Order: sequence, then structure tokens, then C-alpha cells
Amino acid sequence: MPDDGTRREQGMGVRREVLGDEHVDRANARITPFTEGFQDFITRYAWGELWSGDGVDRRTRSMLTLAILAAVGCEDEFAMHVKAARRNGVPPEHIREVLMHVAVYAGVPRANSAFAIANTILGDEQSD
Repeated sequence: MPDDGTRREQGMGVRREVLGDEHVDRANARITPFTEGFQDFITRYAWGELWSGDGVDRRTRSMLTLAILAAVGCEDEFAMHVKAARRNGVPPEHIREVLMHVAVYAGVPRANSAFAIANTILGDEQSD
């Protein structure tokens, strides 16, 4: 079992690969004494344990994450993870299918909001 330092280092590497250096650098620049423990926690456990696991590939992890975030209405996190999913190789067609599942299993209003967010991000991606 890796120690916290190893988990933190691995988590930061995965976090940068999935979210991109710019995002992680911005998040790190905003760390305060109040948020420092939380940032360390998510780096070690969300990224150093969960996202570093070998149970499923990153594309699958991205799609699971999108479905959960859309279903519970975490719009800011959802937007961030649409970008991450594209970085992980998830094509727009698969994102659409994830959101169709959200519509059936979590509700049309949640999926509708998520479609609007994803459409903006994917549209921005096409204009680059």
C-alpha cells in the first residue's frame, strides 16, 4: 500500500494528465490555509487512488464521472470533466450517449443542463 507522499505524487501526475497543467496550476494557486487540506485529500484519494487504479481505463472513468456529475447536478465539475474526457480520448458521440443514459436514469432536466454545458464546450473545441 503506497504511503501518503507516494499517493500525493502519483495523484498530482494523474491530475495533471487528466485535467491539464493549466487547470492544476490555477487550482494550486488558489489554495488557502482553509482549502489546503481538502486539496491534499483530493490529490491523494481522488487522483492518487481512484483515478490511478487499474480497474477500468481512463476513458471509462471519464464517462462514469460525467454520468455521476450530470446526475447530481454538479455543473462546474461536469464542465471541467467534459474537457478532461476529451483529453482522455472520449469522443463527443460517447459523451452524448452518457447523457442519454442520464436522461433516462437520473432525469431529463439534469441531462438537459448537462447537454447545454457539453455542447458549449464541444462547440468551443471545434472553433479552435
